[in-house]
Amino acid sequence: MKLSRSLIGSLLALSALVASPLPAQQQSPADLYGPLFSAVQTGRIFPDGKTFVDAVPKRAPDAILAEYRRTAPTTREALRAFVLQNFVVPGVNDREAADLRRHIRTLWPTLVRQPEPVPAGSSALPMQAPYVVPGGRFREIYYWDSYFTMLGLTVDGQQPLVESMLADFTDTIERYGHIPNGMRTYYLGRSQPPFFALMLDLSKDADPALAARRLAALKREHGYWMQGAACLDASGACARVVRMPDGTLLNRYWDDRPLPRDESYAEDVATAKEDPSRPAETLYRHLRAGAESGWDYSSRWLADPRRLASIRTTDIVPVDLNSLMLILEQSIARRCTAGGDQGCATQFTGFANKRRAALDRYFWVAKEGRYADWDRVARAATPRLSAAMLYPLFAGAASPRQAAAVAATVRRTLLATGGLRTTPLRTGQQWDSPNGWAPLQWIAIAGLERSGQPDLAREIARRWIDTVATAYAETGKMLEKYDVEERKPGGGGEYPTQDGFGWTNGVASAILERYPDIGAPVRTR
Repeated sequence: MKLSRSLIGSLLALSALVASPLPAQQQSPADLYGPLFSAVQTGRIFPDGKTFVDAVPKRAPDAILAEYRRTAPTTREALRAFVLQNFVVPGVNDREAADLRRHIRTLWPTLVRQPEPVPAGSSALPMQAPYVVPGGRFREIYYWDSYFTMLGLTVDGQQPLVESMLADFTDTIERYGHIPNGMRTYYLGRSQPPFFALMLDLSKDADPALAARRLAALKREHGYWMQGAACLDASGACARVVRMPDGTLLNRYWDDRPLPRDESYAEDVATAKEDPSRPAETLYRHLRAGAESGWDYSSRWLADPRRLASIRTTDIVPVDLNSLMLILEQSIARRCTAGGDQGCATQFTGFANKRRAALDRYFWVAKEGRYADWDRVARAATPRLSAAMLYPLFAGAASPRQAAAVAATVRRTLLATGGLRTTPLRTGQQWDSPNGWAPLQWIAIAGLERSGQPDLAREIARRWIDTVATAYAETGKMLEKYDVEERKPGGGGEYPTQDGFGWTNGVASAILERYPDIGAPVRTR
């Protein structure tokens, strides 16, 4: 809405004619701010007229008024931005960054769910102990989300919930052979990035019997990802297993059901119709595999980054998945050693050594200073640059030279004003630019710290916390994803941005615990 020049001129003239005789401490906002006050109130910059008159100036009123006269914002949007830059406005930008950790701690109880009997016909899967959901439309526990949620629970004094969720996941592996994408029947055909081994490292329970049970669950999860090895044929791939050119067995994302996703049925059917030349079942498998990756969806999986119908997830051997599988194999070997099973330790150390070598041979692109996914059809690294390149650093698989090269690439291509971009491409998919996601910030921060790049780790942490704190100050919410270029709620994808939000809460708490001095002042737009 335009504010007419004549109206602005009249307001300024009126302010010059009317001088308040009251002492400064008794002057009302109308007295203090004259034309600014009138413009804000008559322009209904805030729905409630009491909002602005209760605002607290960030500097001397006469300095604010002088700047207003000098800049004379002429649109409603510009006037609102001016007010937010110069005032702390109740209910709008009055939440400080320092409040963020306290707010997260108050959120945890609202995201806790108790195990309940599952009614006949419900899609819910039974749980045995209390657990934390992400929030919003996500009413059940999710697999990879939970690791990042647990990071925050651990540092926020919620260790019993961490142990409770580990009990749920251990029971789930024993019951189904894997941890599904989420605890719904329609998610049973797929898992998500395997973070269970890392979750177990957050446990404080040293009971030997429980340790043996958890080790058995880890082995069973490894078996789930590797069961395709028994059906490999000339194609070189079966289920989640891919035979590489040198014979090494690595992993890909997959789903056991070549059908539209129950939870996105209409969307998947519509996507299949966009390319009638492809068998629908093939496209559904790629879509479901993309959902197993957690990156649903991203240009990582698309032949044409502008067309979801070009998705080809199962043709790609992902660097993030194989880095996590390395961590899983190393964890099993370490736990077997602790339990006195040297045969098991030797076997899984061998698996881990082969996988580590494969990360160097197939995923490292030295001339570009990055790790890449590997295209099993083209038999080459993919051209898609993404934040997944930081997973080998997170897994401890990068040399100092490789870590330094990755850090330089990240600074050049992915580091934005408000944190780490997911990819440099703007495609409309939610796992592409300009969005940033809490789990990828943590993978980057922890990986860079581990690999001798602490300055960049800290810089990503500072920028991300600034983004989260700014959005919290303006909305009072913790969100699923953020636009890290403009430091605002993220967009794209198949559903609206969700509030809650488990992994954002967890990563924010974990970062503030690691870097307690980076709670920078919020800069409002």
